[in-house]
Amino acid sequence: MKAQIDKLHAISQKTERYIIGLMSGTSLDGLDIALCKIKGSGKSTETTVEKFVTLPYNSTFQDQIRLVFAKRTIDLQVLCGLNALIGQTHAQLINEALQQWGITKEEVDLIASHGQTVYHAPQQLTKDESFPNSTLQIGDGDHIAVQTGIITLSDFRQKHIAAGGEGAPLAAYGDFLLFTDNHENRVLLNIGGISNFTFLPASNTALAAYATDLGPGNTMMNQYCHQYFGLEMDQDARLAKQGRVCQPLLDQLMLEDFLSVDFPKTTGPELFNLTYLAEAQATSNSQDIAPEDVLATLNLFSAQAIIQGIKKATKGLDNIAVYVSGGGLHNPLLLENIKNGLPGIKITSFQELGINPDAKEACLFAVLANETIAGEPSSLSGIKDSPAAYMGKISLPY
Repeated sequence: MKAQIDKLHAISQKTERYIIGLMSGTSLDGLDIALCKIKGSGKSTETTVEKFVTLPYNSTFQDQIRLVFAKRTIDLQVLCGLNALIGQTHAQLINEALQQWGITKEEVDLIASHGQTVYHAPQQLTKDESFPNSTLQIGDGDHIAVQTGIITLSDFRQKHIAAGGEGAPLAAYGDFLLFTDNHENRVLLNIGGISNFTFLPASNTALAAYATDLGPGNTMMNQYCHQYFGLEMDQDARLAKQGRVCQPLLDQLMLEDFLSVDFPKTTGPELFNLTYLAEAQATSNSQDIAPEDVLATLNLFSAQAIIQGIKKATKGLDNIAVYVSGGGLHNPLLLENIKNGLPGIKITSFQELGINPDAKEACLFAVLANETIAGEPSSLSGIKDSPAAYMGKISLPY
């Protein structure tokens, strides 16, 4: 054990570290693996993505996760088994990526594993004050550490909750350290299953940075495609482009109270799901519209939630730029709808800031691991309503 502690201490003293960041989102399409070179810490952090790959999950693995994902009633034996299986699977995929890249485990200092979210339950979503804010990501870090031979940090969201947060979104920490600009008011929009952004005011203002969820990103569209078309997603919005927006359904979807809650806030597929859609269709008498019309409406619903949030955050400001990452970046209709709702605002790919937008989330967890090992909490104190805390549990290989 002492040898591993000594190794961890030596890593903390290095001027630069090679950290693998992992992200597995609610789309369940695969594991994002980003090998990042990180120099320094805090506001002096410099990060480059050296290698990146998304390795797909097979359909059996996806179906196993769906047995417990965002469900209140599940088989605990399946949940228990998945905690180990996801850790083992992620380790296998990391080893596969390292082999593809021709990189040995000795060349990697740390792994930063987000895990797989299976339930997200902040009080503002559950309305149940008998339990504290909570969230659950599975995919045990010890399995990853042992099977890769690399020190692993995992389960980042628990410390955020323990220190007074809601467990999400965590992107603000890395975004704040890496992408704050002196003059530009930046909105770093990530459209995953849930849409969220980090608001980074220009550093020459008195405004504070913060991150917040906005509403559905891809999750409702993906769920609908899976149930009604047997597809994982509406590739290139081909189906939605064939449909027409149903205005009564859209109006009903937009009535959800969460959309008007003050920032920062957090949500998940526990709210924005096919049950929510079915209730909205029943209320708006739109049960019989074509599936393509449903997808067109869900697409605009996601866009409207994003537009509403960005307008609220940037009201009264100029020199605004929106940088987009996440799977939604590849949905042309969604991007078109967002741009139509935000005329006069620069909207572009996150690539413009120098990082592959598909690698961004995995990279940001690598930055969180770097801060835990080598940073100071005070570096993160400039983020509104977010605890400045080290995050991630440390698992040693042996």
